[in-house]
Amino acid sequence: MTNLIDALHIPDTQSARDDRHLAIQRVGVRGVRYPIQLRIEGAVVPTVADWSLDVALPAEQKGTHMSRFVAWLDAIDDPLDAATLKREGARMLALLAADAGRIEASFPFFLRKRAPVSGVESLLEYQGRFVVEATSSESTVWAEVVVPVKSLCPCSKEISDYGAHNQRSHVTIRVEALAELSWLELVRFAEDSASAEIWSSLKRADEKWITERAYENPKFVEDMVRDVALRLNADPRVGRYSVDVENFESIHAHSAMARIER
Repeated sequence: MTNLIDALHIPDTQSARDDRHLAIQRVGVRGVRYPIQLRIEGAVVPTVADWSLDVALPAEQKGTHMSRFVAWLDAIDDPLDAATLKREGARMLALLAADAGRIEASFPFFLRKRAPVSGVESLLEYQGRFVVEATSSESTVWAEVVVPVKSLCPCSKEISDYGAHNQRSHVTIRVEALAELSWLELVRFAEDSASAEIWSSLKRADEKWITERAYENPKFVEDMVRDVALRLNADPRVGRYSVDVENFESIHAHSAMARIER
């Protein structure tokens, strides 16, 4: 193919010189849907990711080679984890002749769960995301998960003669992985900090258990975000992080939210 291009004398416009003397911090492609393989609890699981890929462009270069991003993506053979992404980040920079770049991959994944009383099994969907910040000297890998849980309001319980308003919530955990962290471990940070976790398939005995569990374990959005942060603080494999909790309020048309960063 290279010899054919040379024979046709097709110019490489992207590599031409630019005289405006303005570097571009991020240039690349967004919204690329491409399959990936994930390591989940000892198994390799296929899914589909939405990719955003970019590199830094020096001031003297006119453009980057957009097609090389997809070529880089298509050449990934190994299941994705922190070690693989660090290696692949370096390969992307080499392919694009860049000093810095960024990789984002967002994808759904599923974990099999057993209901708390009946033991009935079902799959629950979670949203995962990898973010790689790569330079010629080092790469940082962030893992992010969005976990649906249940929350029950302590104030509502305290002031009501019976019942308390409760709702589904989303806990979003983004961590800098200093060592290997499984997706299940990230999920458990959130589920163990909620009023109750949720399942896809339940029997009546399970519904009773969850309702009573949440009532006995009321939490404000502030309680949940602090409890998740305490679990992350205690794990030496976690570097920097952010935790976001959003309660989709059942008695308001708006949400309640809280964030802690380290």
